Amino acid sequence: MRAVMSDAIDEVDPVAVEEIILQSYLFAGFPRALNAARAWRAASGRVSPDEDAEATVEDLEVWRARGEETCAIVYGDHYEKLRKNIRDLHPALDEWMIVDGYGKVLSRPGVDLRTRELCVVAACAVAGQQRQLHSHLHGALNAGASMGEIAAVLDALTDLISRDDLARYRQLLHKIAEE
Repeated sequence: MRAVMSDAIDEVDPVAVEEIILQSYLFAGFPRALNAARAWRAASGRVSPDEDAEATVEDLEVWRARGEETCAIVYGDHYEKLRKNIRDLHPALDEWMIVDGYGKVLSRPGVDLRTRELCVVAACAVAGQQRQLHSHLHGALNAGASMGEIAAVLDALTDLISRDDLARYRQLLHKIAEE
């Protein structure tokens, strides 16, 4: 990971990289996000900001409103069904999804929602999270990504996932395109 980061350091927006690393905790887990942040600090030589106003919003309702708006964009016509399905699993999961996942993390400034969703597609594909991948393939489209951009994300994962999984994910993308 450090080698890839070092090779790309002059080609990437460092703010965007940090945002994608921050959001990775939702899909890759907190330990992996910590490791990625350490690798980024080492490769980039950038120091962490002294503070982050987005991480210290004291008004829970701001996060909830942002989360509901962002989640509604990602899920489009399936938003209400998603909310019911998650509440049926547990109301805490619904609250955390909206406030933490979509409000605190995926609604942060620094990276547009289209780019965030393309990165979520990559994270779900690599982790083998097929249900979430299906949802976020739709989400990337709903956030303005093209089929070509999503296909390019999947193509970039050839060294990280099996050929069979990649073929299955491409097939899923084509099925979604036909809907």
